[in-house]
Amino acid sequence: MAFSSLWQRFQKYFLRYADLDFSIDISRMKFPADFFEKMRPGIEKAFAAMRELESGAIANPGEKRMVGHYWLRNPALAPTPELRANIEETNKRIKKFAADVHAGNIADESRRPFQHILLIGIGGSALGPELVADALGSADDPMDIYFFDNTDPDGFDRVFDKIDSLSETLVIVVSKSGGTKETRNGMVEAEAKFTQKGLHFGKHAVAVTGVGSELDKYAEKNQWLARFPMHDWIGGRTSVMSAVGLLPMALEGFDTDEFLAGAAAMDERTRIPDAAQNAAMLLALMWYYAGNGKGEKDMVILPYKDRLALFSKYLQQLVMESLGKEKDLNGSIVHQGIAVYGNKGS
Repeated sequence: MAFSSLWQRFQKYFLRYADLDFSIDISRMKFPADFFEKMRPGIEKAFAAMRELESGAIANPGEKRMVGHYWLRNPALAPTPELRANIEETNKRIKKFAADVHAGNIADESRRPFQHILLIGIGGSALGPELVADALGSADDPMDIYFFDNTDPDGFDRVFDKIDSLSETLVIVVSKSGGTKETRNGMVEAEAKFTQKGLHFGKHAVAVTGVGSELDKYAEKNQWLARFPMHDWIGGRTSVMSAVGLLPMALEGFDTDEFLAGAAAMDERTRIPDAAQNAAMLLALMWYYAGNGKGEKDMVILPYKDRLALFSKYLQQLVMESLGKEKDLNGSIVHQGIAVYGNKGS
């Protein structure tokens, strides 16, 4: 293709959101000139489905659940006043809890301020907080953070070896159902370690879980410091803007309001019903084109920023669990999805 043609194609298919400092270039994908027109029925169907989702439609026919993680960054979109109030109240509680910890109002048995966080979770209950901590963390943060994100005993020991003062460590246990065995294993190991050191685990522990779950009941019975909700309408892989991600973020000293505002701003741009001006739709169309609508090609994520080294790991679960399906919404067997790989770009 001649340079002039490439330049014209670039001008046509390069999209930039200047105010968000975000851009996407699909011009080098070799889709034909009539591709967008052929995809128009699917595009319109997708836009309509998004409008229904955000209005509270049942999105998961198997479990009869809504999908509402976008309400987390703009509670005004929530379909009921109760949901909106719950989101806003949870966010206020998170900020107050973090402020009290930083001020020493919530402290260890010796009234020494908490210095460390140990987050126990698996999959989506850990990947988001890990990515955020690695992307934004610095030596000046009021608290540092460590993770149990597997059920490997050697892994537990290696993490404990890094924490110089267990007495000054706050433990966050994250499990939506409260019954995830891997997370429970980590909690049991942590509780045993605290007990071994003569520490009362409940005075160091916080739960992020579904209301009324096994973990919720256990935390209440053992007088844990606090319990924060993980809602039925949030999937683990999209939970980073719920208490799952916001609680450790606030404790690490990050600005949770700015984090949510950035996501809300991108949501606004990716609801524009014009495919050429909608970055999310352009990305979806390119995935569809490259994989022939079935994920016939793999995806490779190559961040060139060290702080985004975990981005590919985060996207592995987000994309593969979201798009990897045995059946489509009509119940037909499709066995489709996209395999995601990645490392640092250099």
